[in-house]
Order: sequence, then C-alpha cells, then structure tokens
Amino acid sequence: MTACRQIVAFTSFLCFTVPVIAEQRAADYPARPVRVVVGIAPGGGLDTMTRVAAQRLSERIGQTFVVDNRPGGGTVLGTDIVQQATPDGYTLLCASETLMLNGIFKRHRYDVRSAFEPIVRLTTQPYILVVNPSVPASSIKELIDHARAKPGALSFGTPGVGTTLHIGWERLIAAAGINVLHVPYKGGAPAVIDAMSGQIQMVITTTITAGTHIKNGKLKALAVTGPKRVQVYPDVPTLSEAVLPGYELTNSYGLFAPAGTPRSAIDKVNATVIAVMHTPETRKVLAADGAEAAPPATPEEFKAKFARDYAALEKTVAAAKIRLK
Repeated sequence: MTACRQIVAFTSFLCFTVPVIAEQRAADYPARPVRVVVGIAPGGGLDTMTRVAAQRLSERIGQTFVVDNRPGGGTVLGTDIVQQATPDGYTLLCASETLMLNGIFKRHRYDVRSAFEPIVRLTTQPYILVVNPSVPASSIKELIDHARAKPGALSFGTPGVGTTLHIGWERLIAAAGINVLHVPYKGGAPAVIDAMSGQIQMVITTTITAGTHIKNGKLKALAVTGPKRVQVYPDVPTLSEAVLPGYELTNSYGLFAPAGTPRSAIDKVNATVIAVMHTPETRKVLAADGAEAAPPATPEEFKAKFARDYAALEKTVAAAKIRLK
C-alpha cells in the first residue's frame, strides 16, 4: 500500500472510530463519581435539597453523586471552583437565585450567564416570614399595623446586603409602607438564631430552616411568600392573600455545569433529575419541608428562564438602589 493510501485508510478509520468512541462515552456517563458543589455549609435549604437530589440520582443511575460543601464569599468560592473545573460533566454546581445576584453585583470576574450551562431545576419553594414570640402580632396584618404604629422599632435580619432575602424585604417594606431596621448577617442561620433570642424581631427564611423552630415555639409563623399556601403549614396564609396582593418571593435550586460540558451529560442529568424528583416518594419528602419538585423543563427552557429572571432581578436591584459596600 502506498503512503498516500495508508493516510487515506487511517483517516477513514479515525472518521469511523471517533464518533463510535464518543457515542460509547456518552452512553457510559457517568463512568465515575460526580461531584456536586454547594457553596454553603451543610444544613441549609440548598444543601438539604441537593442531598435529596444526589441520593436519588445515585440510586437511579448507579453511580455516586457526591455533595461537596464549599462555603465562602456568599457562595462565590464554590461557584468559582465549578467554573474552573474541567467541563466533562463530573463537576456540577447546585445553586439558588444567589448565583444571579452574584452576577448582578459583579462578585465574579466572569458573566455567570455564559460561564455555566443550566441543566435542570430541582425544587421550588416559598420562604416563610417568622417573628420572635414576644412580638405583639398573631397575623401578618397585625405585624404591619404594629410596624406602622412604631416606625423603626422592629428589626429584621437577612443573610447580607444584596441577597435574595434582602431584596425581598425591600419589596415588602415598599409595598406595606413600613419603616423597619435592616440587620445584615454573614449568612441566614445567624439571623434565625438572633430572631429566636430576640436580638432582632423578624426574619424571612426557608421553610426547611424554620421548621423545627416553629414546631418548638421559638418562632411564630405569620406568612409564606409564595403564590399558594404550603402543605406543611396549611393555616399560614400567603402575603399576597393576607395583605399584599401580587407579592411573591420564591426560591428554587438548580443544577449547572461549566460552559462546554458535553450535551450528552447535560441531557442525561436533566432527564434523570426530572424522573426522580417527580416520584411519589420524593414528592412526599419535599412536601415535608414545604417544597415541591420544579416543573419539568428542557435545558433550553431552563436557560431561557434563567436569562429572564436575571434581567428582572437586575431591574429590581436598580429600582431599590441597592449597592454593596
């Protein structure tokens, strides 16, 4: 065989074998454990829901999905780890709306909208507004009336300036016409602890975080922030139905991959998550924490929603004139 024919033959061999190898790799994914990075410490709502999803994925796929908690910088540390990881589907990020806020406030040196590929939303859940039992209000209407009668007397805590909950409070304050003091913390847990001790009077947090404290009487639930009541607190009204029509503040968690991750891996995770999060067993687990599986959506649909939500949140931040120090 001449050298020319050998080259042609070898080129033909490559053209045939490379697609076959790629196809085999796609079918084999994941062939080793997958790391799911969470930018907060263990125990919060994001961590809890990530672990539910990781366990279900491991059971369904037959390969381990390991939750790797990397707290720091308001989730910036964990996000950066994933952004810098090899885009092969073996390092994923689970994040909340904080990912958008970090992008809007330029906490990253890159644009989060192009640095990551949205894969799938896991869950959606409202927040819950709780107060210290010493606050003389048994309903959200009474709380607002009390705040109007004593401007500046009540204080609320958030995980920090420019966080989702801070922005949610600013919207509530403007809509209710009240004057209350903002106390920023370095995370949601310290704010909840101080609300229980009486150092501050109010906090909006996840139903997962507040659940135990509501049950043992250390916090009093006055309203949920979603579009409907939650199964675990059927007697707690929404802010919208009680006093502020149209008010809504919800939280959702989603999986993201570094830009450039193979579409085969993204599709595999998307389809599996949708399957496992909508089983009766998983729905029961989520409902116990006031959450529910997010509506099924393709990666393209999730990406489009992420872009819309990012733009809307950017406008809200600008309107409230929120600036980071």
